[in-house]
Amino acid sequence: MSDEFNEHDWRRFLLSIGEDPSRPGLLETPARVAKAWKHWTSGYGQNPADVLKAFEDGAEHYNELIVVRNIPVYSHCEHHLAPFFGKATVGYMPDGKIVGLSKLTRLVECFSKRLQVQERLTMQVANALMEILEPRAVGVVIRCRHLCMESRGIKTAGEETVTSTMLGELRQNLAMRTEFLDLAREDIGRF
Repeated sequence: MSDEFNEHDWRRFLLSIGEDPSRPGLLETPARVAKAWKHWTSGYGQNPADVLKAFEDGAEHYNELIVVRNIPVYSHCEHHLAPFFGKATVGYMPDGKIVGLSKLTRLVECFSKRLQVQERLTMQVANALMEILEPRAVGVVIRCRHLCMESRGIKTAGEETVTSTMLGELRQNLAMRTEFLDLAREDIGRF
């Protein structure tokens, strides 16, 4: 799709809601909105395998959880195109390979910059990490607020949806699962 096509569609959208796209305040809006949606959906052009560069150096004897918390999540629900946002916690137990810590954030971003439902987003992050890195265990917890619930429909502000996926040893090992969920909790003391 070309930017002109997108701009034309956004002009038609403005007309359809009763606005005048030729008024001064809206003249540049179609171009800005087309550019914003290109950014918000840029995850479709990303391959998760390209995001997760693995290192074998440094992980040969590490057999504990590696967890990154408070990863920002900004996405749009596929049902209403309304934003949802929050935080993700991603953890894994390596099996000889590790990734740069920022790669976990980039993996979340790769999938969140697509039209989503939170449940699928959670599973996509976990499955990609498990497939590409081949760790012993993967855990993902995502907490988000959904504007489709807050601004329309039930109209309740501040509700948080929590989803989780546990793969590999985290699925069967209760002690490891408990440790991961403890590390993922938000109320753990700050530095």
